[in-house]
Amino acid sequence: MVEQKLGSALFSAVGLQSPVPEGAFFDLFPVSVMTTSTLTRLRELVPASTIDPRRFRMNVIVATEEASFLENDWVGRALGLGRGRLGVALPDPRCVMTTLAQDGLSEDTDVLRALARHNRIQVGDIGQFPCAGVYAVVEATGPVQTGATVTVD
Repeated sequence: MVEQKLGSALFSAVGLQSPVPEGAFFDLFPVSVMTTSTLTRLRELVPASTIDPRRFRMNVIVATEEASFLENDWVGRALGLGRGRLGVALPDPRCVMTTLAQDGLSEDTDVLRALARHNRIQVGDIGQFPCAGVYAVVEATGPVQTGATVTVD
């Protein structure tokens, strides 16, 4: 077994202020965002797989039209989400969790393999990883509801 620091402990270990509150229950950042473009692209790449948003455990899924890993271009930008605002910090690196069986979904290693082949990108200074979606921090709070307009600044 390998001990690995997550969340606020990871930031502390490298001497950075954490966007993650101490003791919070998420891996790295407080908000994760994905587009339907990414889901559509994955369906094209692995048509035999069930590409279900539940595999990715996202906080926000933005309805978009093209089939691509659209949110890769959002890193360093801001998302207007209802009256709130998110700062997009990093691509969201994916691991074995996306392959595991869960209620209504069977185990599927092809999802992670497709990301490794088609969307392996640089994540900060950490290295290259298969990614889907982005991590973000809250820059301005505000109510958000289904169907809210999302802007990329």
